[in-house]
Amino acid sequence: MAIAYYTAEGLKKLKDELHQLKTYERPKISQQIAEARDKGDLSENAEYDAAKEAQGHLEARIAKMEDLVANARLIDESQVDTSKVYILSRVRIKNKKTNAEVEYTLVAENEANLSEKKISVDSPIGKGLLGKKVGDTAQVQVPAGLIDFEILSIER
Repeated sequence: MAIAYYTAEGLKKLKDELHQLKTYERPKISQQIAEARDKGDLSENAEYDAAKEAQGHLEARIAKMEDLVANARLIDESQVDTSKVYILSRVRIKNKKTNAEVEYTLVAENEANLSEKKISVDSPIGKGLLGKKVGDTAQVQVPAGLIDFEILSIER
């Protein structure tokens, strides 16, 4: 699994979710399996089969999240360079065709949240902005076609 970069907030959320799955969800499913097993013949027990399937999904999710945590690297936000667009940059851009301005913070894929104006560095816009400076134009391929964005400001 590849190394992924996180903000302190993003890594805490990931660890909290993993803790929730291990501490609360895992015992809950074990209890469901035990209750279903107590009902008798396992060959015709749909509750048992469903609980075992849910356990398999949960264990796969826990394993994936453990890999994410193991390969997570914390980004030192104080070291973010504002001369160019990088991960954790807060970028104000202008659509050159519509003159609409918007501000985004570039984050790791798993921290992206459009309602918080956080976009992934792996998204089309994120990729198009990376490495650009104030005044540069980023040409971004989106489903609707090519869009030119002017970089108005870069902050941390």
